[in-house]
Amino acid sequence: MSARGLLWGAAATVWLAFTVWYTDFGGPLTEAEIEAALVALERRGMEVERFDQFERFLREDSGEQFLMVNNIDMNEDPPPMPGFGPDATAEDYSNHYMEHMYPQLLSRACHPIFVGSGLGVGIDVVGIEGATEWDRAALFRYKSRRAFVEIVTHPDMGARHAYKHASLVKTIAYPVEPGLYVSDLRIILFLVLGLLTVVVDAYLLPFLAKRES
Repeated sequence: MSARGLLWGAAATVWLAFTVWYTDFGGPLTEAEIEAALVALERRGMEVERFDQFERFLREDSGEQFLMVNNIDMNEDPPPMPGFGPDATAEDYSNHYMEHMYPQLLSRACHPIFVGSGLGVGIDVVGIEGATEWDRAALFRYKSRRAFVEIVTHPDMGARHAYKHASLVKTIAYPVEPGLYVSDLRIILFLVLGLLTVVVDAYLLPFLAKRES
């Protein structure tokens, strides 16, 4: 095979391998998967209201990726928690929680796509009490509801979740299925690999060929 063929073949292989890993081709959750998740969460003592909402979320699975929208108000005076001293901050507790979350997320092609600091102003608030100030906003990409279930039912999640709650005054987290999502890493990788391959094909390969001749 020519150098050009190897170049384009390698780029296509990298993109296809990433896409296969990054995409859940398993379709919507099966009844067995849903029941297993509900049993695990019931044993953990999830509140009835949240349990009903979570069950609906699982049963309406489309099999597609989704984004979790997080609005966060950190606790400036968090309660004492096991394993931490009296000077522990909300950030300490949040980091302790995320020590579990990040490996679980990244190993399943789930990851943050945006994190920002709030400016302390509620520009437009309707029908919500105490929602004028937020310290942080974050968007997390989940490969699928299947991946989400694997994360939230992981044995380490229950013990760590209390630290998340201790770090917060209030929070809202809700899932959305993206319509327009141009920052999808499959699109970005396709464009970056395509550009690099074109540059190598157009400039580097001819240069190397000329040196060898």
